[in-house]
Amino acid sequence: MSQIIATAHAPKAIGPYSQAVMKNGMAFLSGQIPLDPATGGLVEGGIEAQTERVILNLSAVLEACGMTLANVVKTTVFMRNLEDFAAMNTIYAKHFGSNPPARSTVQAARLPRDVQVEIDAIAM
Repeated sequence: MSQIIATAHAPKAIGPYSQAVMKNGMAFLSGQIPLDPATGGLVEGGIEAQTERVILNLSAVLEACGMTLANVVKTTVFMRNLEDFAAMNTIYAKHFGSNPPARSTVQAARLPRDVQVEIDAIAM
């Protein structure tokens, strides 16, 4: 049976989806965008500030799953502009350390709320 995960420490879902779903010891996290969960507003600043907020939001959802970033085995990074890849990657590397998960990175024509980055994750 699946367990729906929701936490007030990450932005509320803005559509018909869950922040995460757990099944058989695995957590499937919906994409997080750079919304401040305290205000519901978009984080101001460039790709670095937005990536930082996205990873903090992922961390909050993982905590609600009883996990941390160390449990992440796969991420997908959606970017508005791949020219920002190096800057995003610097922040990403800071959080995922020396044993990073598998990852796909794609440029998307448009992301929710016109943000610069969205990241989803699978953890176990």
